[in-house]
Amino acid sequence: MAKILALDTSTPACSVALNIDGVVLEDFRIAPRLHNDLILPMVDQILSQASLTLTGLDAIAFGRGPGSFTGLRISAGVVQGLAYGADLPVVPVSTLEALALEAFQKTGNNHWLSALDARMGEIYLGGYHVNKVDGQYLIESLLKEQVVKPEALSAFDVNFSGVGSGWCYEDTLSALLDSPPTHVLSDLAPRAACIAELAASSFEKGEYVSSYEAIPIYLRDEITWEKQAPRVGKR
Repeated sequence: MAKILALDTSTPACSVALNIDGVVLEDFRIAPRLHNDLILPMVDQILSQASLTLTGLDAIAFGRGPGSFTGLRISAGVVQGLAYGADLPVVPVSTLEALALEAFQKTGNNHWLSALDARMGEIYLGGYHVNKVDGQYLIESLLKEQVVKPEALSAFDVNFSGVGSGWCYEDTLSALLDSPPTHVLSDLAPRAACIAELAASSFEKGEYVSSYEAIPIYLRDEITWEKQAPRVGKR
């Protein structure tokens, strides 16, 4: 088990969580355009609540996308700096997988089509089978992450339920299923708590990167991320 700090600012929600040997604390807020002001105080507050410092952690995790361009840059930049300063590894976690996990936890349904509104008539999309075995969450990708116009999609082989803001296109997405989805949870946003839980499993398997490699995933080809040395914290 491990002590992992997790951050997510990929949507209008801003959240921070601590996974301490399987016990998860979280601060989750809907705070459009306030992520930059809130994220570091939220980190300080949750660490203080658990009587921990950064150097007492094993890793830092973050929602690496897809999601808001600005939001992803904020969380990646903060995580780079914190991890660099405390010499910690970083666990990047898919925001779409985090959505699928949250939906599974709320309903017990295994098959989820996670979708986030990407604007410009497009959605970020991924399909997953979620299960829990021997206390560990297992997520299998059934449909690769992509950015797409909903009307350009073909029918799905799996009868998914739906989660995420991209289900504002519910009529179009539902028409691609053999039967209406059992659940449509369009009001859910990626949460740091779910990112922290997924990160614990990845960390145990050695699936982490250095602070320098903690970069977001945008999916849109025209958006690029230039790797830069972290500017927050110290060696």
